[in-house]
Amino acid sequence: MDVDEGKVPAWTEAERLSVAELFEGLGEQDWSAATLCPKWTVHQLAAHLALSTKTGLKDTILGAIKAKGDWDRMTADQAIDHATRYEPAELVAQIREDAGSARRAPGAKPLDPLADVLIHGQDIARPLGLTRPMPEAPAIAALEHILASPFWGARERCKGVKMIATDADWSGGAGPDEVRGPLADLLLASTGRGSGLAALTGPGTKRIGAHCKPPVEV
Repeated sequence: MDVDEGKVPAWTEAERLSVAELFEGLGEQDWSAATLCPKWTVHQLAAHLALSTKTGLKDTILGAIKAKGDWDRMTADQAIDHATRYEPAELVAQIREDAGSARRAPGAKPLDPLADVLIHGQDIARPLGLTRPMPEAPAIAALEHILASPFWGARERCKGVKMIATDADWSGGAGPDEVRGPLADLLLASTGRGSGLAALTGPGTKRIGAHCKPPVEV
């Protein structure tokens, strides 16, 4: 798919606003529920999304030093800290206020914020038993970016696998093992979420699953 990069900001803004609506529909008890990100509750994941347009170079350098160079630990710690300082309603307001911002974390590409919010929308909804539709064109753009990017780990995780969507006219990747499934589940599996594997079929599922975290009980 040839991505019209001019559409990416609008896609990202729309998805952020959609996630804000998801948050606004949650009950008080839902904010302490676990997500598909083992380190984060819904409240902490909301804080991560709120930080996506606020983390500058200085924050990244200081966070990396504190986390001893561990990027995942740095990101998790920053979100947890932000969640302790803001209530859910305040975080939703921050996400809405910055939904159209083009600012992104140092080193991130234009498609990274879109992929991030698409994936985290599923991380929130699925453990709560909610069905969250994923827009086709943005999902395909995000998936192709993730498969090509060195940042997400999909190059190794999906090596030797051809992905084929069952809910869209799309295929990507290359290799002897095929895997078929909905775009949302291909996106989750490609980023190491074992919860996306259940909806996938084909020999490529086992190859990807060897590099995924165990599914989260929902």
